[in-house]
Parts: sequence; structure tokens; C-alpha cells
Amino acid sequence: MRVHHLNCGTCCPLGGRVFDGVSRGLLHGRIVCHCLLIETNAGLVLVDTGMGHRQVEERRLSKFFRFLNQPQLREEETALAQVRRLGFDPADVRHIIVTHLDFDHAGGLEDFPNATIHLTAREKEVADEQRGGVFVGTRRYRPGQWDEVGKWALYPMGRGEPWMGFDAVRDLDGIPPEILLVPLAGHTWGHSGVAVDTGSGWLFYAGDAYFYHGEVGRAERRCPPGMRFYQTMMEVDRQARMANQQRLRQLSVERRGEVQLFCAHDKVEFERFTRAAAEPPRRSFRSPAG
Repeated sequence: MRVHHLNCGTCCPLGGRVFDGVSRGLLHGRIVCHCLLIETNAGLVLVDTGMGHRQVEERRLSKFFRFLNQPQLREEETALAQVRRLGFDPADVRHIIVTHLDFDHAGGLEDFPNATIHLTAREKEVADEQRGGVFVGTRRYRPGQWDEVGKWALYPMGRGEPWMGFDAVRDLDGIPPEILLVPLAGHTWGHSGVAVDTGSGWLFYAGDAYFYHGEVGRAERRCPPGMRFYQTMMEVDRQARMANQQRLRQLSVERRGEVQLFCAHDKVEFERFTRAAAEPPRRSFRSPAG
């Protein structure tokens, strides 16, 4: 398998460095919508879609989130445009795994009408009922983003097979067994992450289970105040979210050499992967014959 890291939506939220922890100044920050495109024998698998083509054309976002997040809505950043730019036909995207149905993760579902959409049954249920929290529930989910989807594959949140100390849904319908769905409730009730066995280690895309690179990779959590507030505002179950975040932090420390952990919106993590992809492959050293 080959994995491509895509930014499918840049946002410039109010607060700058107070929000993202790295921007210069205090006016606008910068976060990404980190998605994956995976080349498999079963066709292309997209993990989350970020902002979609129709969002760009029709501005199909709530006014609240447009004001708060300042999404740039660039056509060239849509998954549809990037799949084409990589030389693929969008019809070859056979499967889309969605961590959750928030507007910035599911905005491009209808751009790929041939794809089966994979997610937890719990997430589909609460999204259809607009139960995403007291204040943001009617704003975070935009059912128009998936009302034309024809093929769903829904999975239970119950206890699955163990993976790295987490429950995992294996054998996703039609998807290679190297790709797993890992329930991580808290941000939404049906939120999940996606684990990918690359053959040389695991990639673990945690979606919105955390938002800032300082929240993992160390014993103690570090997160800018603006991002802390945003995570709290968006959560539906604080106890579950914080417990899963602690488990991810522990995994990132104890399995550092086996698992590369990353979230959906941290630009530092995204740039780390894109830099690595741009580096030429290392040549093995051979001593001269003597």
C-alpha cells in the first residue's frame, strides 16, 4: 500500500498563536484538515474528506463555524481536486472511511458517488438526529453533505478485537485487513480513529481525539488555551474524550517506534509527513570492494 497525506481544507481561526500554538501574532492561526488517500488492491481508500467541492461552491457551512474557523474553501484543496492531481480517476475511490460526520471531515462525501462510506453506526445515528451537543449539535452536522450517499457500511461501537490496547473493528467490508477502525468516543458519540499497517510500522490517524501535537508524545499534555477551549466546546462526553486522549498519549510514548500517531488538524504533524514524503529515498551504503 502507498499512503498519500492530503490537506483537504485550511482554516485560519481567530486567536492565532493562542489557538494553534505556532502562528506568529494573535489574529489568525492556521489549521489543516489532514486526510489520507491509500492505494490498495481494492482500489483507492480515502480516510476523511475534509472540505468538499460543494462546500467550496455553495458555502454550505453554518455562519457560526465560518466566523470562528475562517475556512478558506479552496477548490484546489478538495479531495476531489487532489485525487485528480495525483493522476487518479475519482471513480477509483471505492471506499471512504469517516472518523465522524462533522462538516470538516465529511464535506466531500458526495464528490465520490462510487464509494462505500464506512463509519460507526452510532455516529450515523446521532448525526442524522442532529445530536452533536447542546450548542453545536445543529451546526456541526450538515446532513446535506451525505443525503445523496447510496452505500453505507456501519459498524458497532461494542467491544471488538484488541489492537495496541484499543478495541478495533477489523475486516471492514471490501477493505484490506491492514486497515482498522478504532472507536475513540468523546469528541462525538461515534467518533473513531483509523489504523493502517504499512508493512514497516503503523500509522494511526486519531481524527479529532486530540488537536495539538503537544498532547501526545510526552507524559504530560500541553495545549494552547484556544485549542483547549475549542475541544471542550465540541465534546459530547468529556470523560470518554479525556480517557481516550490519555490512552493515545500513553501509546505514543510506549510504542513510539511502532506507531506514528497524528490527528486531523495539527499543521506541525501534517508538515512532518509531507516533508518526509518529499525527501529522496536513502540509498543503502556499500563499502567499496578491496
